[in-house]
Amino acid sequence: MKKLLKWPSFMLILILSLVLSGCSTGTDTPSASGGGDAETKGTIEQIKERGKLIAGVKYDTKLFGLKDPASGNVEGFDIDIAKALAKQILGDETKVELKEVTSKTRIPMLQNGDIDIIIATMTITDERKEQVDFSDVYFEAGQSLLVKNDSAITGLESLSGVKVLAVKGSTSAQNIREKAPDAEVLEFDNYQDAFTALKAGKGEALTTDNIILIGMQQTDNSFQLVGGNFTSEPYGMAIRKGDTAFVEEVNTLLKSMQDSGEYDTLHEKWLGAKPE
Repeated sequence: MKKLLKWPSFMLILILSLVLSGCSTGTDTPSASGGGDAETKGTIEQIKERGKLIAGVKYDTKLFGLKDPASGNVEGFDIDIAKALAKQILGDETKVELKEVTSKTRIPMLQNGDIDIIIATMTITDERKEQVDFSDVYFEAGQSLLVKNDSAITGLESLSGVKVLAVKGSTSAQNIREKAPDAEVLEFDNYQDAFTALKAGKGEALTTDNIILIGMQQTDNSFQLVGGNFTSEPYGMAIRKGDTAFVEEVNTLLKSMQDSGEYDTLHEKWLGAKPE
């Protein structure tokens, strides 16, 4: 009798253990998949539900995105493209909120959902393509050097032992270290701080894209560009990774602006001439 009682007890424990194990496996699966039922809304749908486009733009880059301290308005080539995108999606160019980004903060802000798109003199690179998706190229720039008019610096070959100013998170800082390894590179949070440092004599040259340097030169003609363009910097608008519908929407806008002549008009308005 004792042996007969022990066997069913053992089997009962074994069966109960298997049942509990099966329940545990069943509850782990949905958790691992992140809930399963909730679908992430695309950026276009979020913009329409919100009733405005949130664009990450520069506040310190004359010609592309510069904030007027007196009026508080932000103006430039990138700003007008953001307005055109808002008009295409929402039918009203005023339905856009501009948020300041820097070269260092723009990708994290996009990934965190703080902004819908980056329109901020952003060069398309393979490294960045791993983090974001890009629109078609909307502007071609090239890296150059800005120095005082009486500077002995004429180009990359003059930078040995020279303090060169750049902006954190920019391709310019990476490029100058590769192309002028004997230069001392000092990085700043934004272009305004870097240009202020150059004027104060904290460095002998400032490097970034030529069109950005031209904007600086326009505010102070005691500086000049030297050395020509030594890189190719194709600008693209950055969109969250995998949002192909929004990439297509932005590319449709660019094509429409080019076909209608609106792109040429904006190019001439901000950059002084129609594109070549």
